[in-house]
Amino acid sequence: MTDPDQAASIESTTLSVALVQMNSGDSKEQNVSDALAGIDRAAATGARLVTLPEVWSYLGPDSGKRDAAETIPGPLSDLLADRARRHGIFLHAGSVYERVEGEPRIYNTTVVYDPNGDEIARYRKIHLFDVDLDSDTAYNESTSVAPGEEIVTFEIDEIIVGLTICYDLRFPELFRILALRGAKVIVLPAAFTLVTGKDHWEPLIRARAIENAVYIVAPAQVGQHPPGLWCYGRSMVVDPWGVVTAQASDQPTVLTSHLDLAYVEAVRRQVPSLRNRLPDRYAWPELESVSAAS
Repeated sequence: MTDPDQAASIESTTLSVALVQMNSGDSKEQNVSDALAGIDRAAATGARLVTLPEVWSYLGPDSGKRDAAETIPGPLSDLLADRARRHGIFLHAGSVYERVEGEPRIYNTTVVYDPNGDEIARYRKIHLFDVDLDSDTAYNESTSVAPGEEIVTFEIDEIIVGLTICYDLRFPELFRILALRGAKVIVLPAAFTLVTGKDHWEPLIRARAIENAVYIVAPAQVGQHPPGLWCYGRSMVVDPWGVVTAQASDQPTVLTSHLDLAYVEAVRRQVPSLRNRLPDRYAWPELESVSAAS
């Protein structure tokens, strides 16, 4: 028979997670229906933490983003809070477009709810997707979306979880800061494009996990979205050694995994890169030289 204190200790070192992979479009009503159904399916697996992908409430033409955005709290956040309360789960609500009265641009925002339905964290995407992939494909997220300013963590049963969104993945500094703030799990909701995702999605996630000895939980958008965007899908969980422990296909689905938090400490003892840092030796180049190099 297992000692109750020992059982509690074992339980506290694991975290069950569920990732809802979606194919959102320009119908907010349909997207909300799909998300709520996905949350219900995910909660039925017994997951302690349920996660949604990036911009799941609206993924369509830029012209519709502001109309789809809501203030937080608002009707959509009330629905999500109710779902978290109903199922008794921690709900990482992916990201949605947040409207702030008086501001010309909206935010790409993650909100996290606890099992009582209370908001316990809010993160606004810092790094915006402004890229020119080729002569025919360019994205300028900052035209309609403002960058966030704060790095955010929250706790589940004393486990520190870091918050990031999609393009943040390409900025290792953010992930390092989250790890140094105690994060053992980092959630990365995404709508990664097909053209970049096929070559970059898994390698980048594995690199961030290895560099910081953390679990990365990455729920994603998948398939075609109006007016012609293709998302890569392949939601995944990667462990602190960089091993993909769970991965979805290229269809909407719910992916589950159990995170062994004791393994984080084991890997950090084996490869103590966080402890071996020498930040006083790192001299960041001046902005002018960085601009010249690019």
